[in-house]
Amino acid sequence: MRPTVSVIIVNWNGKNLLPDCLASLRDQTFRDFETIVVDNGSTDGSADGLKDCVVIRLQKNRGFARGNNEGICAAHGEYIALLNNDARANSFWLEELVKAAEKYPEVGMFASGVLRPDGKLDSVGCDVSPDGNGMCRGRGLYHWQYDNKEELVTFPSGCAAFYRRSMLDHIGLFDERFFMYNEDTDLGLRAQKAGYKCLYVPTAVVMHLYSRSSSAYSLKKLFYVERNRILLMFKNFSFEQIFFSPIFTFIRYFNLLRGAAWANGNDTKRAA
Repeated sequence: MRPTVSVIIVNWNGKNLLPDCLASLRDQTFRDFETIVVDNGSTDGSADGLKDCVVIRLQKNRGFARGNNEGICAAHGEYIALLNNDARANSFWLEELVKAAEKYPEVGMFASGVLRPDGKLDSVGCDVSPDGNGMCRGRGLYHWQYDNKEELVTFPSGCAAFYRRSMLDHIGLFDERFFMYNEDTDLGLRAQKAGYKCLYVPTAVVMHLYSRSSSAYSLKKLFYVERNRILLMFKNFSFEQIFFSPIFTFIRYFNLLRGAAWANGNDTKRAA
């Protein structure tokens, strides 16, 4: 019998992460789903001996975009759920997403509430900055600081995204040139242009350990984020938007540096 949902987990050397991620899926109240683990050439044995899931092994690290595409092509579900290997889904995650998808048949994408281990929000859905970078709504806030209700957003974070398979069949899969970072932004923009909306579902929650495949401020991450936002702009933006985008990039980096300086100043005061 065809499953309703296909959950796809892209894994790369996640020996200390993947077991807890899979355990959170075993605890789901919604049971009509299959789990597909796409292993991106891991060398730590993290994909060995996995039970109750389909394992697709790639010979080397093909990136987040290619990994998810491989999983989607092998999936049988009416809905496609993406879950990072460093994320833990609450037991109602799939149930709440399926419930929302059945309630709003005109919506093609659904965003989860993504929390950090410190209890702050990582994402309640995403938007696109004027310079082409994906922006997570609510990041760094506590739940009580955010009006936590259903609302339309631009696209879901790829950490815990939920898509109608029919939408992906219509607009196409992830652009594999992105490798990792902003591939979810590009897909979300393409979906919006095709007339599909995205809904944030606050009752569908995952915990995200954040940037375990590349550290939060690594040069590798910086390279892919900046390269990919430029690629995204040339794919999806108008000439006018591209022309003025350097202004917004300057503002974004200024705010990042100011925030880092403020954080360092507070750390120094606490140390004193």
